[in-house]
Amino acid sequence: MKAAILNGLNDLEYQDIPEPEPVGEDPVLVRVGAVGVCGSDVLRYGHGKAYHYPLVLGHEFSAIVEEAPADSGLRPGDRAAVFPLLHQHGDPMSEIGEHALGKGYDYFGSRRHGAMSERMWVPAKSIFRVPENTPLTHAAMVEPAGVALHAMLKLDIPTHATALVIGAGPIGALAAQWLRILGCSRVLVADIDDRKLEIMSGLGFEVLDARTGDTADLGRAATDGWGPQITVEATGNPKALVQAIDAASVQGQVVLLGDLSRDLHLAKAEVSSLLRRELRLYGTWNAKVTPKGHSEWDMVIAHLGKDLKVEELISHVRPLKEAPGLFRQLTDRSIWYNKVLFAVSEEAQEEVRSQ
Repeated sequence: MKAAILNGLNDLEYQDIPEPEPVGEDPVLVRVGAVGVCGSDVLRYGHGKAYHYPLVLGHEFSAIVEEAPADSGLRPGDRAAVFPLLHQHGDPMSEIGEHALGKGYDYFGSRRHGAMSERMWVPAKSIFRVPENTPLTHAAMVEPAGVALHAMLKLDIPTHATALVIGAGPIGALAAQWLRILGCSRVLVADIDDRKLEIMSGLGFEVLDARTGDTADLGRAATDGWGPQITVEATGNPKALVQAIDAASVQGQVVLLGDLSRDLHLAKAEVSSLLRRELRLYGTWNAKVTPKGHSEWDMVIAHLGKDLKVEELISHVRPLKEAPGLFRQLTDRSIWYNKVLFAVSEEAQEEVRSQ
């Protein structure tokens, strides 16, 4: 079968690889529908962050069921999003449903071959069916939307709350939408990219151009000097995290959603201000997929295409054979992009052609 396989630093090839082998309990054979490019994939490709080579990238993906155990409740042709983390049975955190907080887990597209391939075997419990009319490219957005939802559910959202999201990339854009869905009266979104700000404005958000001043100052100015009750750092830039902390109101809540690109050093005065304002800082990682049927991923699927918009965030959909050239462009930033997806299955490619 065909796959885009990372053979080394900046060395991605579209080539034939052996057929996959079953993995996990009640393995299900799926055809990959569409697969998204995460920022971590770009780091693995162009910055030496891969755990090993060769590696098939891709952990944000939709799929079409090909073969499934008779008692799995799945049927050939079912459309689904697939949770990429394979938890370690017997781990204490996994036993209480906190799979992402356990030790010894495995991961598609990271620790083992992922979804930039035509076919995969995945555990039946990792499959979350989506409505038949859900585009496969949209279903591939369930994973990042779940990451954003998991982070926002950590918050205690006050009555008539204002939130500030710093960073209008895909994760920040999804976080902003969840804040609105979960009850924030105002959601401000700050960025330095005109096109991303235009997208967020089109989705009905108040936008702040971070090129016009310090983001913390802009956030306070927009809230009559009080500062937002909730701030979200969604860029991975240490400076933006300091701004998120600085902007927050008294007893504000700060979510560390971006994975920092380098070390962060807080001055004594900044720490003192954090203490005296009694801020709450939340770390967050991945999503929770238990209990099945009532999990964060089930919530994503219920809102997808309704009040959770993903199509506007997708800047590129390309066939998988174009992955080597496109990853070069993403790494050297020779093109503008927001969310990049590869349409792998014929069904996904036909959906793109028919748009």
